[in-house]
Amino acid sequence: MPVSLSSFARSLSVESAFSVLAIAKALKAKGKDVVELEIGDSPFETPAAAKSSGVEAIQANQTHYCPSPGLPEFRAAAAAFVKEEFGIPAAAENITVGPGAKVFEQYFCEAFLEPNDGVLVFSPQFPTYAPNIHRRGARMVTSDLKQSHQFRPEISEIEKFLKTDPQPKAIFLNSPHNPTGGVTTEQDLRDIADLIRGKNLAVFSDEPYCHMVWEGRHHSILAQPGMMEQCVSAYTFSKSYSMSGWRLGFAVASPTVTEAIGKMINTTVSCTPPLVQLAGLNALTRDRAERDRQMGLFHDKVQLLNAGLSKIPGFRTLPPAATFYVFPSVSEICQRLGITSHGLAMYFLEGADDHFGVACLGGECFGAAGAGFIRFSCAEPNDRLQKAIDFISVALSRTERIAAYLKARPEFRLMRA
Repeated sequence: MPVSLSSFARSLSVESAFSVLAIAKALKAKGKDVVELEIGDSPFETPAAAKSSGVEAIQANQTHYCPSPGLPEFRAAAAAFVKEEFGIPAAAENITVGPGAKVFEQYFCEAFLEPNDGVLVFSPQFPTYAPNIHRRGARMVTSDLKQSHQFRPEISEIEKFLKTDPQPKAIFLNSPHNPTGGVTTEQDLRDIADLIRGKNLAVFSDEPYCHMVWEGRHHSILAQPGMMEQCVSAYTFSKSYSMSGWRLGFAVASPTVTEAIGKMINTTVSCTPPLVQLAGLNALTRDRAERDRQMGLFHDKVQLLNAGLSKIPGFRTLPPAATFYVFPSVSEICQRLGITSHGLAMYFLEGADDHFGVACLGGECFGAAGAGFIRFSCAEPNDRLQKAIDFISVALSRTERIAAYLKARPEFRLMRA
């Protein structure tokens, strides 16, 4: 008789982008041409200085353990980076290094949350927030982001959370926002800081898209006075430096929290490979021009995709203020066809054509507030983006195929109120 899994393991949800990615890869292996707009990965190469320094680190035998919080030289470089670019008053003692940014969600929850603590999350939300909150026995309290409010968090919702939740303990902020492309403004952050300063309330500030703000520049809540004592901000090299497979990120927090997270790294992954940290260090100090060039190319892609989708009847887009995602409302189409938005996304991949498909994600993959939306990534060449746009219009006209797909996949039927 097999040993039973824990209730947490049985309830664990995953990031849907990787599930759809697997389906897309399987279809491609069978010969189907698929434009992959489901995964939030960069189509560009890792910058030259990072690649060469990674190779040099291997040749120099930088392939052993290093201090759990990170290499001293990397921590110093990361602190200088956030201080110069975002005005965060950080020193090396404020930095911990991890394999990507996602792992710091778990470490933040372990650092601050007790059973039954309330955690405010703005939805639609990144899919891995919920399992990390639930891992600690805490409660996720959601507040819906609205397209009419540019997908920005509303301060009144935080006030409501603080007044009505029986045990408010934390807030998850994500700006620039995945999946919507919304940006929390500097004034928003100032208002949030003024509201929570001095309270027993921690903030996880998730900032992977910090170099993808298309108007103005990125702002972090850690730059607000006193917030270093209450916040953990997470950064990654996956987006800005096209280093997703290297698995490198870092967090900024107070020395006390940094020390606690360092212990968590010690007791889970031991350390982040030094050769990866050395590659990242050189990306920070030598690859800024290449980074900024790639960010300009990303912006071009976002504009192309948003402009094309906005011309499709039933697609209601908001020009993304940031990120490389476009998040149009398709609720009108879903209501007319009787299909969920994720069902529509999967139809574009699986059912609209035998030889061609577009992989994207229904907004439900990011929580109930995402229903009626689809997220498109821009991680393909521009000609492929245009091919996807052209195909979607054709796919929507194939009503017989839509009906056949719903018959075969009834779980995607829209349950009307």
